[in-house]
Amino acid sequence: QVQLVESGGGLVQSGESLRLSCAASGFVFSVADMWWYRQTPGKERESVAGHIAAGERTHYADSVKGRFTVSRDNAKNTVYLQMNNLKPEDTGVYYCNALVFLPGREGNYWGQGTQVTVSS
Repeated sequence: QVQLVESGGGLVQSGESLRLSCAASGFVFSVADMWWYRQTPGKERESVAGHIAAGERTHYADSVKGRFTVSRDNAKNTVYLQMNNLKPEDTGVYYCNALVFLPGREGNYWGQGTQVTVSS
């Protein structure tokens, strides 16, 4: 059974930091591309940051470049999102997403989300 469990959300003030974690199980984590998305009321879910398994590449939305860092620990099957200098517009529900491209074992999995609220 595949599970993605996010944690680390909360209420912070503008300029503060949070670190989100996503613990994965039920699939081959080391070969999965791991992404963080966020969603705010009335807006579509948007990708925030991604960690590509092949080549250890990372991707960031322009709005978070220089402030957010995505990383992973394959030994712990966990992906992290370090969020620094948070702004009110970073408020939203943050979701962990896993993309697995192994032939015969493909998958697109989502966590339940964790709320991040940044007050001004």
